[in-house]
Amino acid sequence: MADTKAKLTLNGDTAVELDVLKGTLGQDVIDIRTLGSKGVFTFDPGFTSTASCESKITFIDGDEGILLHRGFPIDQLATDSNYLEVCYILLNGEKPTQEQYDEFKTTVTRHTMIHEQITRLLRFPSRLTSNGSHVWYYRRAGGVLSRLAGC
Repeated sequence: MADTKAKLTLNGDTAVELDVLKGTLGQDVIDIRTLGSKGVFTFDPGFTSTASCESKITFIDGDEGILLHRGFPIDQLATDSNYLEVCYILLNGEKPTQEQYDEFKTTVTRHTMIHEQITRLLRFPSRLTSNGSHVWYYRRAGGVLSRLAGC
């Protein structure tokens, strides 16, 4: 529960207490979820003063052009990090050391390897003719792969 409350007075007499939530960055927000049960709703044309979701990893300020993931500016992640490093940051909230990165890369690589039989299965159609048997072959291969996914 939030420690800070906001009080909204309706029609001069009915007071509604609302939680004030602390944002990761930026302004605090008033939790208005309970207003509907009091018979009132909010009106925010253009959705300019309303947070649509809660995120522990992303901060967006469109007016200022700010987009952060885990506290890192998105342009910095795009230019200074590779794909696996960004994955590590999103999962763990911090940039990996070289040792952490190497271990993460090994783990990801081990879990994304394709068995040689699958590779052969996908290469086989190059020996077929173009009389439509490719379509049949890929439908059959899809069936085989879907069964393997359940293993």
